[in-house]
Amino acid sequence: MARGQRVNLAELHAVVGDKSPVDKGQTPRDDAAVHAAVLTDLTANPRNPREELGDLADLQSIADIQLQPATVVTREAYLNLYPDDTITTRYVVVNGCRRLAAAHKYGRSDLAIVVNDTIARDRVTLISASIAENVDRQDFDVIEEARAVEALVAECGYADVAAERLKKSAGWVSQRRALLQLAPELQTALRRGELAIREARQLARVPLEEQVTRWQATLDRNAAGEGSNSDKRPPSRSRVISSAIADFSAQPELLANALRTYLGPDGVQRLRDLLADSGR
Repeated sequence: MARGQRVNLAELHAVVGDKSPVDKGQTPRDDAAVHAAVLTDLTANPRNPREELGDLADLQSIADIQLQPATVVTREAYLNLYPDDTITTRYVVVNGCRRLAAAHKYGRSDLAIVVNDTIARDRVTLISASIAENVDRQDFDVIEEARAVEALVAECGYADVAAERLKKSAGWVSQRRALLQLAPELQTALRRGELAIREARQLARVPLEEQVTRWQATLDRNAAGEGSNSDKRPPSRSRVISSAIADFSAQPELLANALRTYLGPDGVQRLRDLLADSGR
């Protein structure tokens, strides 16, 4: 079954329970068949490009039903590539780490998986598979994406080879890598949605010690009404807030800061009162 294809629940039933080769202690063949694995047999990819899994509320239904299997590799296949990593379970989840985390959080005891050791034939393929699940997703942190692309380039040896593996242009790869040249303050602003990627790429060309000063000068000009129409456009409020909500579990302060910025003291107090009333 191809990754991303919905699972036929009747077919899934046929390979779980008494008929499950996993339950009988047998290793499933690498034939893209769906099997059930208990959570204690699964470890999330230690080299997952996502540093934070974000809000898992959108996966709460996994407690009752799992529509897509996770793609895993065997412990042996993974350790052939990364022998220094510590893996104590039978499988490593390459695509589906959020589903695994949600299964733990919402009380599921097992997970439907597809064992595919071919994606662990070399490091480049494994990294490419890990990135492919996340790249272009709206909730994928752009700096995490840039770091993942940089790791792939390091393994491939050439940026154009990495671009080919990701089915992206060489320019796209170059632009993502450039974001890692930003000062830490600007990387944080980019992650919060306060700095547009287009502006970030321009600032990345400026010497590191001048980047924050240059950005602050642009903000000051915009505040004074001296910038161009395109410069005056503020970051989308919905983008900033939705990003902060997605990261709430890991960084709740981002949402607090966004609400203070856009609601003001009176708005924040009103929100507090409404939340207090709803809890009574």
